[in-house]
Amino acid sequence: MIHDVIIIGGSYAGLSAALQLGRARRSVLVIDEGQRRNRFSSHSHGFLTNDGADPAVIAADARAQVMKYSTVSWLSARAESAVRLEPDEGTEARFAVTAKGERHLARRLLLAIGVRDIMPDIAGLAERWGRAVFHCPYCHGYELNQGEIGVIAGSALSLHQALMLPDWGPTTLLLNNAFEPDDDQLQSLAARGVTIERGPIEAIAGHADVRLVGGRVLPFAGLFALARFEVASPIASDLGLDFEEGPIGAVIRTGEMKETSQAGVFACGDAARPMASVALAVGDGNLAGASVHRSLLFGSH
Repeated sequence: MIHDVIIIGGSYAGLSAALQLGRARRSVLVIDEGQRRNRFSSHSHGFLTNDGADPAVIAADARAQVMKYSTVSWLSARAESAVRLEPDEGTEARFAVTAKGERHLARRLLLAIGVRDIMPDIAGLAERWGRAVFHCPYCHGYELNQGEIGVIAGSALSLHQALMLPDWGPTTLLLNNAFEPDDDQLQSLAARGVTIERGPIEAIAGHADVRLVGGRVLPFAGLFALARFEVASPIASDLGLDFEEGPIGAVIRTGEMKETSQAGVFACGDAARPMASVALAVGDGNLAGASVHRSLLFGSH
């Protein structure tokens, strides 16, 4: 069988794209390995009609709705490879994706492959990621109930987080030898009421207690850290797609309608945009699905 579209990645962006394409009665195969980026979080916020819902429930409900469309099929697997087919291979398919050792053919390819967060190397941090250590104040700041907030510096980029977070609670910038603010930055932090802690961090314990080298412990309602990220699958690189470098990681470069640098290949979600949230991923997937459908009707690029 030759699918109209293979979508690699079945989280929020991929499902949103599949919904658009299913409603257009196009044959879609979604290949997903079940590794949502927000799988460590128990609640999702900022997504209308689902504010405070379990993100796993949002994803499960979305999948159930999408799979009601008879032209959409699902394969629970990791996509191992994707290649462009040459015209002389005797098929109207333009792409072949291998998963579970089987080859699947499609006219278009949509990458919703997501990203993998690279945690700061601090003992106890990874175990608390998404539960007491966060990256997005809009997603998790309100629930800290204006308690004490710590910002773990990873670079000078953490200054931006430290200047934002006083809107959600008294904030301490934990420099942890990552950088030293200059005079202008110190003035900006002081104007926002941010406390500065220069002692290096030894570990995180308890709920969100920061133990400094020397034994002093600073308790917080929650912590924020800028984790670097990387695209979660090598398929985009293997296809030769262009990337765009951002401050904490590279994303797949796309045009306004989510086309990549290669004809017939589209991308959406966290792997194709620098800012991430469930709401943004759903919107991105919606646009990508419509764009893929348009390319099937009128040609790609």
